[in-house]
Amino acid sequence: MSVRIITDSACDLPKNIIDEYNIHVVPILIYLEDKEYLDGETLNPMDLYKGMRSGKVYKTAQIPPATFKKVFLEYAKKNESVIYIAFSSGLSGTYQSALMAKNEVLDEYPDLDLEIIDTKCASVGFGLVVYKAVQMAKEGKTKEEIVNAVKFYSQHMEHIFTVDDLEYLYRGGRVSRTAAFIGSLLNIKPILDVEDGKLIPIEKVRGRKKVLKRMIEIMEERGVDLSNQVIGINHGDDLEGAKKLEEMIRERFGCKKFVVNIIGCAIGAHSGPGTLSVFFLNQKPPM
Repeated sequence: MSVRIITDSACDLPKNIIDEYNIHVVPILIYLEDKEYLDGETLNPMDLYKGMRSGKVYKTAQIPPATFKKVFLEYAKKNESVIYIAFSSGLSGTYQSALMAKNEVLDEYPDLDLEIIDTKCASVGFGLVVYKAVQMAKEGKTKEEIVNAVKFYSQHMEHIFTVDDLEYLYRGGRVSRTAAFIGSLLNIKPILDVEDGKLIPIEKVRGRKKVLKRMIEIMEERGVDLSNQVIGINHGDDLEGAKKLEEMIRERFGCKKFVVNIIGCAIGAHSGPGTLSVFFLNQKPPM
């Protein structure tokens, strides 16, 4: 590849895509009490969800500048052209850490060819942006072409998801204790979105079956040319739910290409088991 793509573990891309395109994924930090883990390396999602179901509370922390500095130095020394595609700055300080590290590396390597892009996206919505970038890099597209595509996909990526238990959003400070209690009591399932990089609740639906139906309706309202898109789906250890959602999308819109994966530890620590998400573009990419 003429352009090297770096990202972080909040992209939640499946391992086969990471391996196929040799994507450099920097892990976000996960904490259980005082013990530190690396997302996807020393802690896997299945163990995280098992722990959460048993009452364990996991915390997350941004990637420190020192980690990014080490990564960026590696490519600076080889004089490679690099794009770091980052997790939303509205949900993590990781993007800011990367900027700090870049400035430090520039002091030593003023010719550093590094572009850092804040996607304002999360999970597989973020992952689809990365996926497009690595496909273009493999095709030999220029850095400018890839950067322009990353910005377009980032700006037009829809994130529609629901959580199975509001308790986990309460722990992360996303909803009040009263809302979590009443929601659980009444079997209310919130539908959330990511807008300008931040988590926004958009609707409340009662019952799992109705919430999936409503997610499909929102896809129809917001999506454009869905049958020709790569659709992202991910889940918090609910593969059956993800398959059901995929089947509904195939039947409704005729979609053929999907990226389906379990939600990684960085996102899953806040959303919890049973989360279901769908990601798609709300505008047709330019030719």
